[in-house]
Amino acid sequence: MVRYLHFFSLSFYIFFLILQGGPISISDDAVTALSVVEETCKKAADMDPNLTYKFCVTSLQAIPRSHCANLRGLGLIAMKLSRTNATHTKLYIKKIMKKKKKLEPFYRSCLESCLELYSNAIYSTRDAIKYYKSRSYLEANVQFSAVMDAPSTCEDGFKEKEGLRSPLTKKNNDLFQLTALVLSIIEMLR
Repeated sequence: MVRYLHFFSLSFYIFFLILQGGPISISDDAVTALSVVEETCKKAADMDPNLTYKFCVTSLQAIPRSHCANLRGLGLIAMKLSRTNATHTKLYIKKIMKKKKKLEPFYRSCLESCLELYSNAIYSTRDAIKYYKSRSYLEANVQFSAVMDAPSTCEDGFKEKEGLRSPLTKKNNDLFQLTALVLSIIEMLR
């Protein structure tokens, strides 16, 4: 009986702590940070039909710093995610070209074009980040608009030949959505 009384008392105490916002409660800062990510993603997805809310939230919340970032901080995080995506895609293209020495000429040409597009996108993200940090949002917008062209141009190249499938469709779509997010955040800050 004493054991049950002890269990009941402990359960009641934990329940009371939860109701009172004791040690188990979530801090206001954590709730605010999560709501900044969610609010930003809602607005960004509403601004650009090419960006999904789910992709936005998933991408930003994967970065621990996003949990305590404001809108401006989220913009910088999205820019760095874009640069990382472009860098990884460039390395992936090189890996495909190296692994498959004998590629069909048109396919190889598409990959070479994508490699150049992604190389340029990486430089543009670096410039855009500098402009963004100095609050030169118009210049950052121009640079990121150029970044946004890379994945769509790359994908379109493969579509020029019937039956040819791009090995970069997912990566192109991810970068396109990340750049849409960046451009939406820049617009919110202007």
